[in-house]
Amino acid sequence: MSLIKQLWLAIVTVLLVSFVGSLLVSISTSRSYIEQEVRIKNEDNATALALSMSQLDKDPVTLELLIAAQFDTGYYRQIVLRDPQGEVLIERSAPSYEGDVPRWFRQLVHFDVPEGSATIQDGWRQFGTLTLASQHSFAYAALWRSMLELAAWFALAGLLSLLLAWVLVRGIKKPLDRVVTQARDIGARRFTTSEEPKTLELRQLAQAMNTLSADVHHMLSQEGEKLDALRRHLQHDRITGALNREAFMGRLTAALTSDDVRASGVMAMVRVSQLEKLNQQLGHNATDALLKALASRLESLGKQWHVPLVGRLNGSDFAVMAPAAESPELLAKELTTLLQTLAADTHPQPTESPSEHSERPRLLAAVMPYASDDERGTLLATLDDALAEAESSVHTSVVVRDREYHSLFHTHAEWREALDAALAKGPQLAFFPVVDATGQIVHYECPARLELEQAWQSAGVFLPWVTRLGIEPALDMAVVKKALAELALTPTRTLGLNLSIASITSARFVNELRALLEATPLAQNLCFEVPAALDAQAVASLRSLSHALRPLGCQLGIEHVGAEFTRLADLHDMGLAYLKVDSSLIRRLDASSEQQAIVRGMATLCHSLGIQVIAEGVTTEAELTAAFQAGADGATGPGVRELH
Repeated sequence: MSLIKQLWLAIVTVLLVSFVGSLLVSISTSRSYIEQEVRIKNEDNATALALSMSQLDKDPVTLELLIAAQFDTGYYRQIVLRDPQGEVLIERSAPSYEGDVPRWFRQLVHFDVPEGSATIQDGWRQFGTLTLASQHSFAYAALWRSMLELAAWFALAGLLSLLLAWVLVRGIKKPLDRVVTQARDIGARRFTTSEEPKTLELRQLAQAMNTLSADVHHMLSQEGEKLDALRRHLQHDRITGALNREAFMGRLTAALTSDDVRASGVMAMVRVSQLEKLNQQLGHNATDALLKALASRLESLGKQWHVPLVGRLNGSDFAVMAPAAESPELLAKELTTLLQTLAADTHPQPTESPSEHSERPRLLAAVMPYASDDERGTLLATLDDALAEAESSVHTSVVVRDREYHSLFHTHAEWREALDAALAKGPQLAFFPVVDATGQIVHYECPARLELEQAWQSAGVFLPWVTRLGIEPALDMAVVKKALAELALTPTRTLGLNLSIASITSARFVNELRALLEATPLAQNLCFEVPAALDAQAVASLRSLSHALRPLGCQLGIEHVGAEFTRLADLHDMGLAYLKVDSSLIRRLDASSEQQAIVRGMATLCHSLGIQVIAEGVTTEAELTAAFQAGADGATGPGVRELH
């Protein structure tokens, strides 16, 4: 039995006990009082009537008339005159008056009043004995009316008490429901906090659970910081903070083989010319400061398109990858200004020898676009050749190389028209399985395909242009509708769909998505995935999306999670179902103990929150085995499709 039901039962029991107790006390008190009063009345009336008869002639007719006159008043149940020997001389009696008093009440109360008795004198001798019993049936009626009035007043008081109790119980139930919800969230490993109620005991309980949630959040933050420290130690350059060569190459390979917005963009390679000579001129500390400043400023390039990725390839070379950027010339212009400013801000130390002179550092760069069908080695070799050209030139510090490839369309207007027509026709879905350690299907990844130039194109071809044109919500809504149509044909499948940041931050899209999913029972077969590049606004939008989708049974996950993903502690209350580790951490996982340590730490942290970990981009059976050994719960990628 619930606590609320017990409270109501206790309240009703108290009211009933109070009513019954008050009623019994009232009836008992009234009965005793009435019995006493009727007994006194019987004695007084018998004495008065006997005194009157003693003063009269003892003519039988006169006595009978007097007794009859007294009896006819209706207040007596019986009047009997007996002689000294006990023989009845005159007797008048009447049946008891019941009226509207229930028999059970008369039997329950049952007045036990003795008859009044008095002696009648005839001069100095005793003429007889008069006994008199009052008609106390009216007392039953009075007591019955009193009980009904008491019951009515008590019913009114009980109703008011129940109303007040309802208000009080409701005031207790609301904070109690919040605490219960919080307890369920903690049971589901969503460590939320709740408002502290005014009730002392409930406030203490809420404070204890809020403290628990805060402690867990603090623990997750600490574990995330430790994982981030491990990641920076293993994957970042110690001096500049940029990714080291191995880590950057893994990210580049993952981008070139991806099927999303990362698949195309602009890449640049920057070189600090004659680094050894510069180190002698500036000094070790100043040179390190220059390299650190260069890496920091490179991270700000191209942010209007996407968050750039910066890596240090060797002592003097840096690489920058700007996904979704469409203009290498624009990035080259921005890069030229950056390098000139940095070179101008660097002041060489004066040399001791007059024959030697100090020069400002020369910073060179090569820029070119990339796409998903590029080979990593060819791309880097082309950029390296362009850097050599810039290094041999006296006047040019930034070289732009064009990439020869066939673009489906050449202008924004052509892309807009083609994408609108493709969305109107509707997308197709590809199906890539996600499997667990036993080979069972967890769900299917379903990237979109659009018909452009009379062929179905993968997302890596059109998604950058979808992002540039700002039509991600339209594409995502079309994909959801297509997925529901597929589920109508095969309802046993579970499909994973990608949602863009632009879509989840659009209130209109979220409302339309919820209305669409509420209209079908197949919504519980959908998994929605969002990219890991979440800012504060995106995190808030993701939390709102989670609350909207949770009652519908949909699962929510995050994809392309790299080692730098440090927002897991902020997402603990969202009820995430899974997290997909980026392929840059999975590629060659079996041969890298550093990557295994990072993936294992991420899996441990996610499992503490009840979040499954899925490895992306698995290409070989060795990577698949290493992923599961590192704690992954599932895997997907070309290797999974080949092996299963």
